[in-house]
Amino acid sequence: MLVLPVALQAKSGRVYVKAAIDSIEIFIGQQAKLTVDVTADRGVKVVYPTYERAQFITPGVEVLGSTDADTALIDNGMMTVSKTFTITSFDEKLYAIPGMKVSVDGKAYTANQLALKVIPVEVDTLHLDKFFPPKDVQDNPFDWSEWSGVFWMSAIVLLLCMLCCYLAVCLKQNKPVIVRIRVIKKVLPHQKALTVIEKLRKEKLNSSENQKEYYTQLTDALRQYIKERFGFNAMEMTSSEILDRLHETGDQKMLDELKELFYTADLVKFAKYSTLLNENDMNLVNAINFIDQTKIENQPTEEKIVPKLTENDIKTRQNRIVIKTLIAVASVVILVMLCFVIYKVYLLMV
Repeated sequence: MLVLPVALQAKSGRVYVKAAIDSIEIFIGQQAKLTVDVTADRGVKVVYPTYERAQFITPGVEVLGSTDADTALIDNGMMTVSKTFTITSFDEKLYAIPGMKVSVDGKAYTANQLALKVIPVEVDTLHLDKFFPPKDVQDNPFDWSEWSGVFWMSAIVLLLCMLCCYLAVCLKQNKPVIVRIRVIKKVLPHQKALTVIEKLRKEKLNSSENQKEYYTQLTDALRQYIKERFGFNAMEMTSSEILDRLHETGDQKMLDELKELFYTADLVKFAKYSTLLNENDMNLVNAINFIDQTKIENQPTEEKIVPKLTENDIKTRQNRIVIKTLIAVASVVILVMLCFVIYKVYLLMV
């Protein structure tokens, strides 16, 4: 195909409009580039005609598209504005393309006329055996550089999955430390003592043959109450030692009654002293009065027992927290990387 530049020029003052085509001959359906240059003073407004796609610039020649206007500054305070149109034709003919009209500062200028010859494609009808059907779609050759990133990322995802499985096994073997807080009903010291005294009263152990056992149980109940109420080990102390410790906090009348009770109890247990029935009842009443006067009201009736963790239990808890954190982080990373791998594979397959 013969390609000759055509460059005719229209001139008006300091405005120059020139049209050129990159080929004066094209095959049917082939495209050609038509360029229109406007040279004028800098700052002027140049407006090119607009064409819709497939609009004819002249009957038989249609415009497929155009570029944006490109401005270049030249010497002598002038500039050149260029715009290229893509044209084609599907009819065999020699076309005369009229000069394109361009507006410069509102004044119309016409470019030079061009010629375009459209020639048909020669078909060898004598050798039909040389015509071949369309070829099938061929696969692109495998390119490792395109798939290497997906491969290595998939390998990392697989390793992370194996790591999660290993951590899950470790978590299963490393059994959790379960701390059970028990809430038990707390029997207050004065309630314990009064329960024992009420039992003594009902069993009537104050008869002459049971006085030693009676006073032993009565004083033991008082000693246990004093131990829990006042905070010293009255179970291992003598009667006089207990009274001395209580002297600082107790009422003297109350202590005198308690002293009489302990004195009588010591005589019965160690000197085989035999008391009268009313004396036993009086000591029982004195014990009850002592408890009522020294008991602490409004104490909590429930007690929480929190087991203390050993060093191994604390270490086990910390290890489980670390393992759970690693599994969570690895799971998020696996999910993100897996989505990215699927997306990359989709792009490579389409």
